[in-house]
Amino acid sequence: MRISVPATSANLGPGFDTLGLAISLHNQVSIKPSKFHSVSLKGEGANNPVLKDNNMFIAIFNDFYHNLSQRKRHFRFEFTNEIPLSRGLGSSSAVIVSAIASAYAIEGINLPKDKLLNLALAYENHPDNITPAVMGGFNVATVQDNEVRYIKKKMPNSLKAIVVIPNRPMSTQLSRKALPFKYSKEDTIFNISHSSLLTAAFISEDWKMLRTASLDKIHQKYRMKQMPELFDVQKTALKYGALMSTLSGSGSTLFSICFNQDVGRVEKELKRRFPHFKVLVRDFDNDGVRVED
Repeated sequence: MRISVPATSANLGPGFDTLGLAISLHNQVSIKPSKFHSVSLKGEGANNPVLKDNNMFIAIFNDFYHNLSQRKRHFRFEFTNEIPLSRGLGSSSAVIVSAIASAYAIEGINLPKDKLLNLALAYENHPDNITPAVMGGFNVATVQDNEVRYIKKKMPNSLKAIVVIPNRPMSTQLSRKALPFKYSKEDTIFNISHSSLLTAAFISEDWKMLRTASLDKIHQKYRMKQMPELFDVQKTALKYGALMSTLSGSGSTLFSICFNQDVGRVEKELKRRFPHFKVLVRDFDNDGVRVED
């Protein structure tokens, strides 16, 4: 069987730990019965031996599989990764979601997506990445009584995602330490109002409102100071036609949304000005995790 999970971009500016969407950049794992345990890895992280020896996917998969089957079997795991590691595109959420889904699928047990989402919450306590990874599309999510409560909106074909992926990572842990311990009432109100407006813009498809609605005073400027080039990436994307441009998760990727007719111009300028960064144009993913026999 094959499991596919999309990349995700979380926060989207003011929606700290709350808003996220899925991008058509996928991690896939193929699982086959085997006489002995084996792992192969292609794509992102293929040159990192630690990922083979200390694989989070295998650990989570084994926990769930042994609990479900009460028996030991060996498998060959073939990973093909498109999602960059430690770049704010939800690589850890993709691993968590695919590992849990795989354990159920290999036993032939139907796992509703809502249940998968809440099982994943035990490993990723913020719902902004795991929700779009499971559900696809744009999601507003919160946690109440240890359950994810969310609303999903499909993304239209008229929009494209542009991700600018720097040549070095930003640690999520260090990135959170860069944030203030306290915020002013004014900055808090600013983010509540803009996050609300951004959500309304996505739901109503008022795309021209995104530029204003995606402004943030809670986390982006503090995190982006660790990599000042990101301010220039953001300004360039907006100058040449992006509808919004925000730090993806905790970074270091910069995520932008464009109309189809504008994406070529924005992509060209970003590649010209930042040749040492990777610039990718992708559709949005409205399906989330997929299991294929």
